[in-house]
Amino acid sequence: MTTSTPERPVRRDATRNRAALIDAAMAELRHDPDASLDAIAARAGLSRRSVYGHFATREDLVLTVVEAGAARIAQGIGTVDTDDSRVAIATIGARLWASVSHVRVMADLAVRGPYRSTVASALAPIRRTLRDVIEDGVSRGQLRRDIPPAVVARLVEDAALTVLGEATHSGIDDDEAARLVMLAGLSGAGLGWQEAGLVVEETLRNGLVNA
Repeated sequence: MTTSTPERPVRRDATRNRAALIDAAMAELRHDPDASLDAIAARAGLSRRSVYGHFATREDLVLTVVEAGAARIAQGIGTVDTDDSRVAIATIGARLWASVSHVRVMADLAVRGPYRSTVASALAPIRRTLRDVIEDGVSRGQLRRDIPPAVVARLVEDAALTVLGEATHSGIDDDEAARLVMLAGLSGAGLGWQEAGLVVEETLRNGLVNA
């Protein structure tokens, strides 16, 4: 009779080193999307050689960072408790910025870069929520009806993502960036700038952004 050899548990220091590399990569890539493995390893307090014990290539490490960032963003959106689709869109936009502002590497590496398909998969629940909100808003007469809801959803998403990318590099403060993301999403949904401004103020006043 043959006996199987039990799998060796992952060493605790190996787990710590992997986490340290991911955190270091996120920090370095936030400032320089082309940060080298040497820079990332140094920030983690490890050697370049030790990186390869966890990630076969720099691409693998960056992909792991992008996946982790996307997951954090998806978790940060949460649920939106309102029957007003316009307020819901503004709330989603503000929460999206609040999440991305802490994972800014996502703007260059994920939102516009070669990892977009990876991020799209991780953010699928948010897209579904946004689509449902827009379909409900159209049926209630709150949002534009001149184009199909699915197209409106893409316009809202694209507008918000464009502002996310710009806000990441422009140096504006978080409050103003959140407002811009909210306004961009509402504009894509068909609201004029004055109406969108009023919705943003209502959303902030009711505290839904931080719920």
